[in-house]
Amino acid sequence: MPILPLNRRALFGGAVGLLATTGACAQAEVRELTVYKTPWCGCCGGWVTHMTRAGFQPKVVELEDLAPIRAKHGVPFVLSSCHTGVIDGYVVEGHVPPADVVRLLRERPKGLGLVVPGMPIGSPGMEQPGGHREPFKTLLLLDRSGRTRPFASHA
Repeated sequence: MPILPLNRRALFGGAVGLLATTGACAQAEVRELTVYKTPWCGCCGGWVTHMTRAGFQPKVVELEDLAPIRAKHGVPFVLSSCHTGVIDGYVVEGHVPPADVVRLLRERPKGLGLVVPGMPIGSPGMEQPGGHREPFKTLLLLDRSGRTRPFASHA
């Protein structure tokens, strides 16, 4: 019966396809991110939107005071911004571009995480009408003493 070999072939091909798809899904990276922000800051929501569009799954926690979170993760006041993220053992302080976070997770450098001090105009979540941007750097926070080194430059 010629139909039986075709069905076996189709069944085998389907099984191989299913296994390949299942394997790909099992390897898909879930990028869960916890974002600590104050209830009254609007630009933090803009940054969360950028992170979501880049494939991250942010969980937002609103707090009145972020100083204890920053202290826990080693971010000194001089390097602080308006929100603090935590992802896969790293801290992400301020308006860090999503691509920098992806690179951090891929390269896994020694350090506490990434910081963009202050709130640079044009950084993710800080866009302005007319598209004005100021240059800024993403810094790798090396240790709790506040030592940093440049990680990325943005114009």
